[in-house]
Amino acid sequence: MTASRTRKRRLASATRPQLPDTSVDLTRLLDLVAAFSRQTVCVLGDLVLDEFVSGEISRVSREAPVLILRHRRTELYPGGAANAVNNLADLGARVLPVGVVGDDEGGRALLDMFRRKRVDSSGIVRASGWTTTVKTRYLAGWTHTTEQQVLRVDREPAGVLAQTVHRAIERKTRERAARVGTVLVSDYGLGAATPALVKKLRADRILLDSRYRLLEYRGARITAATPNEAELEAAFHSRIGNDTRKLEDLSRRALKTLRLHALLITRGKDGMALFEHGRPIHHISIFGSDAPVDVTGAGDTVIAVFTLALAAGASYLDAAHLANYAGGIVVMKRRTASVTRAELETALRREATALR
Repeated sequence: MTASRTRKRRLASATRPQLPDTSVDLTRLLDLVAAFSRQTVCVLGDLVLDEFVSGEISRVSREAPVLILRHRRTELYPGGAANAVNNLADLGARVLPVGVVGDDEGGRALLDMFRRKRVDSSGIVRASGWTTTVKTRYLAGWTHTTEQQVLRVDREPAGVLAQTVHRAIERKTRERAARVGTVLVSDYGLGAATPALVKKLRADRILLDSRYRLLEYRGARITAATPNEAELEAAFHSRIGNDTRKLEDLSRRALKTLRLHALLITRGKDGMALFEHGRPIHHISIFGSDAPVDVTGAGDTVIAVFTLALAAGASYLDAAHLANYAGGIVVMKRRTASVTRAELETALRREATALR
């Protein structure tokens, strides 16, 4: 073989797209999913109500260059930590949420949703004078076209939680964490989940999803975290882009700084990357389509499945694969959605059939 042909083959090998990991034990993943119903998870987090207002485009206003929408319907879904709770419940687990809602319509709507799912809401504090966070998305479309989001309005609490509420949240969280052993922390920066509180927790495993302050959890006994790539960039004030070396550098720094056992980075169309101490990186290709229908709340689904799998005895890699399957399912649904245990099992069985 000539040197020129050798170089061409090496170049082709280096640029060839990475094939999906066929070494995943799908039978093992199915066994883990079957064990979901035997798990109990405490969720400490910021409870959000996601509101979707749909309207048919009527005309352009004469008052301003904006669309006039004829109202079709309004739909309410659990968001933020409430979405993580909803996913855990739909996967068959027992969930013990801890958080705060206001004594308002948004808070009552969330509590009603939990009651319908038979979720124990005794850990949720109803605070007078507090505003339940509501994220309202306005969607516009013609009669036979797909709706597009044209505006989002967030209603958030002003000020800080009263010390009495903080103490109640801390007491309820510490009691449940000690009892169940697995805690999912969903920090959206709204006051319920804080680094100071998490540093006081003692549990077998604590999983973290923090939107704005990942590195502030240094000193807490966090087992693993699941930031997306943008959150990792923001934590270190650095840009990753297509630089996989930069991704590894920042991820290893986060792993060391927070003293984590594992760090699972979600990367959109580029899938996921799992980092563990003393082990090689695992790049996981996305499951399903790379053209998602709606990514709203997908991160909540990922950490819910990742947490539940670890509680059921999964390795970090198996838990990451299950979270990847769940993420691929949920982004093909509209609105803030959850994944059911039946959907996850169906996806795994189809994958097993395809591999055979």
